[in-house]
Order: sequence, then structure tokens, then C-alpha cells
Amino acid sequence: MKPERLLPLIVATALFIENMDSTAIATSLPAMAADLAVEPVELKMALTAYLLALAVFIPVSGWVADRFGARPTFMSAIGVFLLGSLGCAVSTSLEWLVLARFIQGMGGAMMVPVGRLVLLRSVAKADLVRALSWLTIPALLGPILGPLLGGLITTYSHWRFIFLINLPIGALGIWLAWKYIPLLKGEVKPLDWTGFVLSGAGLALSMFGLATLGRHMVGTWTAVACVAAGVAILAAYVRHARRYRHPLIDLGLLKLPTYRIGVIGGSLFRIGIGAIPFLLPLMLQLGFGLNPLQSGAVTFTSAAGAMFMKTLAARILKRFGFRRVLVFNAVAASLMLCTYGLFRPGTPYLLMVAILLVSGCFRSLQFTSLNAIIYSEVDQARMGQATSLAAMIQQVSLALGVTVGGHALSLASLATGQATGAPINFTFAFLTIGLISASSVYTMSKLAPDAGAEMAGRAQPGGEITDPKPMARPGT
Repeated sequence: MKPERLLPLIVATALFIENMDSTAIATSLPAMAADLAVEPVELKMALTAYLLALAVFIPVSGWVADRFGARPTFMSAIGVFLLGSLGCAVSTSLEWLVLARFIQGMGGAMMVPVGRLVLLRSVAKADLVRALSWLTIPALLGPILGPLLGGLITTYSHWRFIFLINLPIGALGIWLAWKYIPLLKGEVKPLDWTGFVLSGAGLALSMFGLATLGRHMVGTWTAVACVAAGVAILAAYVRHARRYRHPLIDLGLLKLPTYRIGVIGGSLFRIGIGAIPFLLPLMLQLGFGLNPLQSGAVTFTSAAGAMFMKTLAARILKRFGFRRVLVFNAVAASLMLCTYGLFRPGTPYLLMVAILLVSGCFRSLQFTSLNAIIYSEVDQARMGQATSLAAMIQQVSLALGVTVGGHALSLASLATGQATGAPINFTFAFLTIGLISASSVYTMSKLAPDAGAEMAGRAQPGGEITDPKPMARPGT
């Protein structure tokens, strides 16, 4: 098999188990909570631990691959992910599960970035688009199959097998990587160890504190102290990054208007969207009484809508431009997110599926647009740093979404005096995260009308906008 097909399929084994695992777990949260004797809302820690590990270790993945070689790094990353999967499968407490999920995230942080690096360095530019298209197939199939597979396993077997099915797929990926992926060592630059320690510790402490505020795992004052310490350490990293010549995370990228607006606005949008995999399965199972398989059969439609939108996103951006798409689409996606809270046990399944399908289309278009616009002003020399910073912030935003969604649900339960799973509590929770997503509109509106025109195909390099109905340019 040609490298432009073989290598993406090898990397795809890692991408598939990562995406499938995350979505399958979300469907099984109520069953996991019952087995571990904790409240379902407390399992937000298991979701945020994984996302936090991604945020901490993604920035160093490129350096590790250059230092030790892409092949051993990729193989070791899958091995760490499988070790975490095994730990999740045998976990007997929330604390054990959270630790195992963090180990999974350490492996995941290396798997996908290093896998993409293998493609960029091994496949000819003329074949790169075709290679990346092979890679995106499992990225899209994982979220579709995950809820169905997770629901099927949890309903007719045991949730622990969700983690065990990673083992044979991952083992196959390790063998294929050993056999076919080249060593690919790159130029090793000095690693900013101080920056790595400061950023990692600051993110870990602040996110742990936010996630455990209340009665989860530690006391309230301990959680507050963790948040305060984390924020102080992150502030120390900012001072360090300004003085260090080659910081781990280049905060100077935020001076680029499109990068800053895309990252900040995208973070607000993702906080709202990040709560969906946590809140939606809980509502369908705790509030509506569906079993995990029925819940998965409803929620997977969102990913199906996202896959469909991938075929239209480029044409929509070319026709309307980034600013109009990002502003209008943020409003539409946020309003549809709020409507999730209006679902009730008697809501027809077809109506819920239709809303989730269309909502998935809007979210996919927003993510595609955000992932493109942030790089419109970044030069090639800083592309690696820009990718690492954006990926780190994305994972933090998604983790915050799970945390905010969990707290909104708990506060709603206290306010209404009803059990956590009562449908009215999810109404308030989805309204909260929907409004957070909608707040991104203000930031998006600050984009220049012609921002990213060349990237959207609306202008030739250095030329004017080619849209037949061009928008006004600044100052006209």
C-alpha cells in the first residue's frame, strides 16, 4: 500500500480509539456512577481529567518526537493510552478512575499530534491532502459509533468493556507503527522546562479546584486554594514567557488580531459546547428514563450532522466570509443548544433527533471556521507554536464546559429542590451553557469584514475579494 494511504490508516487507529472512547464513556456515565457509588454529576471529574492531560502535554509532543523519534514516541503514546484504559476498566473508585483517565490523556496528547507530524514529514505535498482525508475518516466515525457502541455495551454487558476494546485495536496500532512508521528524528531545540512545569502545574491546580468546588472529592476551601494557587502559577508563567527567548507557549501570538479573536471567541463557544457530551446523556437517562443504547441512538445524530457539514463548510465560507459565518452561526448554534433544555420525556424522538442533527451541522461549521481563521495571519515559522497554543486552549475550554455544566446542574437542583435528574434542572443547565456560547458573538463581531478572505477562497493572494457581493472593507 502506498505511504499516503498506509500511514494515515496507522495513525487512524490511535485517532479512532481516542474519539470512540471519549464519546462512548459519556453515554455510560449513569451506569458508571451507580457502579462506583457516586452521584452522576461527580463523574465530570473523569471527563475533565482527560481533557486537562491533553492540555498539559500537547505543547511538548513535538519536542518529544524530535528528541526520541516519531516511531518510538507514537508507539509509547499508544501504550500509555492503553495502560490508562486498563486502569479505567479495573477502577473501583472515582479517584482511581480520574487518575486512569489522566494517564489516558497523557497518551492521547502524544498520539494524534505526533501522528499528524509523521504524515507531514513522510508524505509528499502533492499527496498530503489525500493522506489527511484518509486520516479524517476515523475522526468523524469515532463520535458516530462511540455513543452507539457505548450504549450497546453498557445495556447488554458492562461499561468496563468500553475500555477493554481499546486494547486489541491499540495493540494493532503499535505493531503497524513498529513495522511501517519511520524513525523521523528532527532538529532538537532546547525545551522550556520551567515553562512546562509552570503551565502544567497552573492548569492542573486551577482546573482541579474548579471541578471539585462543592462536595466532590475534596473540601470547598481546599478547592478554592487550588484555584488560587493555579492562577498564581499561571501568572508566573506569563511573566516567564515574556522574558524567555523560546517559551514553551508563545503568548505573543495573541497580538495577531485574527488569532486572538478566534482563540478567545472560540474558547467561549467551546465552553458551552463542551458541556453537551456530559449533560445530554444524563438528561436522556436520568431525566427521561432511556437506557444507554436508546440514549446513544439519539445523541449520535449530532456527530452525523457534523460529518455532513464537512462537505459544505468550504463553499459556505467562500460565499459569506468568516465574519458573517462566525457571528450568525454562533447565534444559531447557541440558540439550538438552549432548546435542548426544552426536551421532555414526551418529546417525540424524531423531533429530538432532527434538532440534534441540525445543531451538529451548525457546531461543525463553527469549529471548521474557527480552526481555519486563527491561522490566517500566522507565518510558517510560528505555525507549530500557534498549533500547540490553540490546541491547549481548546482542551481547557472543553474541560471548563464540563465543569460549568456540572455546576449549573447542581445549582439548579438546589434552586428547584428537585433531584439532579429532574428535567427542569437540565433546562437551566442548558440555558446557562447556551448563553456562554452566545457570548462569543461579541468577540467574533470584532473580526475585520474581509478577515481570512484569501483562506476562504474569496480573494487571490494579495488581491481583492472575489465574492460577487463583496462586503464593505474597513474605512469605506
